[in-house]
Amino acid sequence: PQKEPVMLNRLIPAALAAALLIAPAAQAEPVTLINVFEVPASELEASIRYWEAARDFMQRQPGYLSTRLHQSLAPDARFQLVNVAQWESPQAFLAATRRMQQELAVQPPAGLRFTPGLYRLIRE
Repeated sequence: PQKEPVMLNRLIPAALAAALLIAPAAQAEPVTLINVFEVPASELEASIRYWEAARDFMQRQPGYLSTRLHQSLAPDARFQLVNVAQWESPQAFLAATRRMQQELAVQPPAGLRFTPGLYRLIRE
C-alpha cells in the first residue's frame, strides 16, 4: 500500500516559496528552519518520536547542519514543540524534504499540525 504524505505536503510549498523569493546570490547562504507544532495533549510523546524519526532521516541528507527541538514551559501553550534547524541552503532543505516525503516510513501522529518557515539571518 502506498503511504499518503499527510502533513509533509505543507512543508514543501513553504520551503519552495522561500527559496524562490531569495535572490540568486543569497540562495547559497545558510537558512534557518523554524517549525512550530500544535500537539494534541495525548500525542506529545508520539510527536516527539515522529520528530526524532524525521531528524534521523534529515541529518543524513546533503546540506543538513543541525536541528534542535524545544518544548514550551507552559502546558497550555498553542505550540508545545518548536523545531529550529540549520541548512546550508534553501535548495538543500527542499531536496531533503522531498526525499523524506517519499521515503520516511513513519507517519505523524493524529492531530499533529505543524507550520514551517525558512528564514535568513539579517542582524546579529
